[in-house]
Amino acid sequence: MRLATILLISFFINYKALAETYFPGDTWETRTADDVNLSNKQIDKLFRLTFNDHATMGAVLIKDGYIVKEQYANGFDKNSFGTSWSTAKSFYAALIGISIDRGEIYSLDDPVSKYVEEFDKPEKKDISIRQILNMTSGLEFPSHEHEKMFFEKDHMKYALNIDLESKPGAKFEYNNVNSMLIGEILRNATGKTAKTLIKERIFSKIGLDNFTAWEDSAGNTLTYCCLDMSARDYSRFGLLFSRDGNWDGNNVISKDYVNETLKPYWGSTPSMGWVHSDTRGYSLQWWISKYDEQAKIYNTSGKFGQFIFIDKDRDIIFTRITKYYPTKGDVQNFGPLKFLKFLGSVDAAIGLARFLNNIGLINFSGGDIQTPVTLEEGESNEFYEQYIEIVNTLATLQAN
Repeated sequence: MRLATILLISFFINYKALAETYFPGDTWETRTADDVNLSNKQIDKLFRLTFNDHATMGAVLIKDGYIVKEQYANGFDKNSFGTSWSTAKSFYAALIGISIDRGEIYSLDDPVSKYVEEFDKPEKKDISIRQILNMTSGLEFPSHEHEKMFFEKDHMKYALNIDLESKPGAKFEYNNVNSMLIGEILRNATGKTAKTLIKERIFSKIGLDNFTAWEDSAGNTLTYCCLDMSARDYSRFGLLFSRDGNWDGNNVISKDYVNETLKPYWGSTPSMGWVHSDTRGYSLQWWISKYDEQAKIYNTSGKFGQFIFIDKDRDIIFTRITKYYPTKGDVQNFGPLKFLKFLGSVDAAIGLARFLNNIGLINFSGGDIQTPVTLEEGESNEFYEQYIEIVNTLATLQAN
C-alpha cells in the first residue's frame, strides 16, 4: 500500500510538471528575467555583446519556452525574415532522424549507397550517413568548401559528381556537399523532397507556417543552406531540440536521435579561418560551443553570423540573425547575375554582386534575381570576435 501511494504521488508530480511545460502557439507568452530566475545583468551583457555587431538584425532569448527578451535593429521587427545560410543544415539533418524513427532509413550507419545509386561504386560504397552528417565522408574538399555549388543550376548534380579524396571517417572537413546530399538520401528513402518533408514533419508540428525553403532551378531543396523565417520561428526549432524532440506532447523527433545529435563526436574542430572554430565540437550537423561542468551549449551556425544556441539543461534558447532583405520567390534564379559561376571565386562573386547592387545596376529586391543574399551590412564581424564571450555569458544567465 505504501509503495502504491509513493508511485501515485510520483505520477502526479511528473504529470503536473508535464502539464506545466509551456509551448508557444500562435502567440508567444513572455516572462521577466525574475520570473524565470535569470540574471538581468547577464542578459543585458548578452544583448549588448550581440548588438555591438551592427550586422545584427534581431535576437531572441527564451527560457522555459517563454520570451524573456527580444530586440531588433531599426527597420526590423519580430516578423522580419532572416536567412539561415548553414543554420539550415541542422534543420534538414533532423529529417534523417525522423526517417529513422519511421523505419524509412534503418540506421545512421547505413551506407549512403543504399539510398543513392551514384554512391554504389567501389570508392564511395562504404561512406555512411553518419559520416555524411559528421562531415567525415572523405569527399573532395576544396578551399571554398564547395560554396561554388551555390551558383549552379543543379546543386545535386554538382554534389553527386564529387569524388572521394580521403578515407571516410578519418578527419573532419566542413564540406557543403555532405549536407546537400541529405536531400537525395531523403528523396530516395521517402519519395518526397526535403522541402515537403520539413513542412509536413517538423514545421506543421511546431506551429511554424511562415517560411521560405529555397530550391535550385532543377527542383532540389538546398539542404545545406537557405531557409528564411523570423527569429522567433528559428527559435521554435531550438526549443524542439531543447525539449528532446517533443512538442506539446507530440514526439516530432525521437529523444534517442536528439541525444545522439547532441553527443560530441568531434571534441574540437580544425581551424577554418574563424576566430572561434578550434573551440567548438561537432555532431550530426550541429556545433557544440561549450561542453564542460559549467554548461553544455549547442548551436546551429550560418556563414554570416546566424545562430540558434540551446542550453538544454536549463531550457534556454538564444537566437541571433543578421540583416537581410528577402528577394521574391523560393526557386533560385540568378537572372543577369548567372555569369557569377564563371568567376572562379566565391568571394569575388559575392563582392561583385554587392558592388553591382550598391551602384544600382542590379536590384536584389526588384524580382529579376531570386536567391538568398546577404549584403555587407548583414555580414558579422564583432559577433564572431566576441563568440567565446557570448557563449560564456549564455552559460551564466541563471541567477544565483
